[in-house]
Parts: sequence; C-alpha cells; structure tokens
Amino acid sequence: MPIETVFLDAGGVLVFPNWERVARALAAHDVHVDPQILARTEPKAKLRLDRDAAQSKSDAERGWLYFNLILNEAGLSLSDATDAALVDLRAYHADQNLWELVPPDVQPALERLKALGLKLVVVSNANGRLRHLFERIGLADRFDVLLDSFEEGVEKPDPRLFEIALERSGARRETTMHVGDLYSVDVIGARAAGLQAVLLDSAWLHEGVDCRRIHSLMELCELLARTNNLRLPDL
Repeated sequence: MPIETVFLDAGGVLVFPNWERVARALAAHDVHVDPQILARTEPKAKLRLDRDAAQSKSDAERGWLYFNLILNEAGLSLSDATDAALVDLRAYHADQNLWELVPPDVQPALERLKALGLKLVVVSNANGRLRHLFERIGLADRFDVLLDSFEEGVEKPDPRLFEIALERSGARRETTMHVGDLYSVDVIGARAAGLQAVLLDSAWLHEGVDCRRIHSLMELCELLARTNNLRLPDL
C-alpha cells in the first residue's frame, strides 16, 4: 500500500545540537574539544543511549545523559566543569532550543518528499520550544503539522503521541510511516501505534535491529519513491 503521510522525529533526524555552541560552553569552563569531534562521536553515544534506554525515564533525562555519553566518547572526563557547561546549555535550550543545526541535506530532502505528494508531520519529544525553533531556523512551513510532546503532555514511545498525530493530521494508520533515530523510542512507539517504522542510522551502527534502516533523508526519498512507484523528482 502506498505511503501517504510521513511522521518525522525532529532531533537526530531534522535538527542536531549546535556543536559549535556546545564547544564554546565547555571552553567557558576550561574544557576544550573540537566541535567536529563531538559531531563524529554523537552516533556512538546515541547507540549507547538507545541500548540503555531503561536507565532513564523521561526524554529530558535521556537528553542530558546523551551529552555526557558524547563527552565520554570524545575522550573527556566528566567533572564539575562539564556539569557547569551543561547547566549553561540547559538554560539556552530552555529558551531557544539547542537543536538548531540543520544539516545541508534536510531542506532538499523535504522538498523532494513534498514533491512526491506526501503529507509531512513532525512528531518530536521536545521541550515546548519546537515551534519557536522551527520558525527561527526556517523549517516550520515545511510541515503540515508539528507535534511537541511537552505541549501534548505525552512523549514517545507512548503510542498516544502517534495517535494524536494521526488525528491532528488526518492521516490513515495503514498509509503512515514514522522515521526516527532511536529504536527504543521511535520504532517501538510507532509500532505500538500500528505504524510502519524506519530507523535513521546515519553511521550504520544499529546492527541486528528488526526494522528497515536508512543512512540519510535522501535515502528515505528514494525508498518512498520506490514504495509509491513514483519517479524521484529532480529539484
């Protein structure tokens, strides 16, 4: 059956932490690291977070454990200084949303998905500042619906967030696919809601998972063009 609606996670799929800002916050507390190293180590930290999902109960807990794991993977020792830097980053995130880096392939991929006739919906565990963020970075008008878990009072993997997204977007369960970067949150949650689920695994680290994996959003475009028997548009 053709796919008509694509649900997309925000963090780790459409937007990423501003690694330059993270490195500056650490440097302000005399902890020095190349932002590119943080970006390169992020997939390994995310895999650890995904496999140890039971250690944290909420998205907020996962989010800041994620940064400590990244620092570990980058070869940094956790300390009062790294804790202080994270306090500063939390304050910025609460006001502006730190996930403000948009990879260069995101806008072209969204244009192609729209050109394929797909309805696009963001289903994100966020902090109440997702809409503000997407308006600030120029992504808000790319989507038919934006769902921020903080505003809805429920977060993935609880299938209720997907149920709200289905109702809000007018999408049909059987023709909806969700794409996210955490198996324990996105794949499990989407499947519990009866949706098809695809894992965005950019570094190809999630070996052995029982779901389809893609490297990039452009690969998602190719997958959906094949699924719907359409030609991928040149933009």
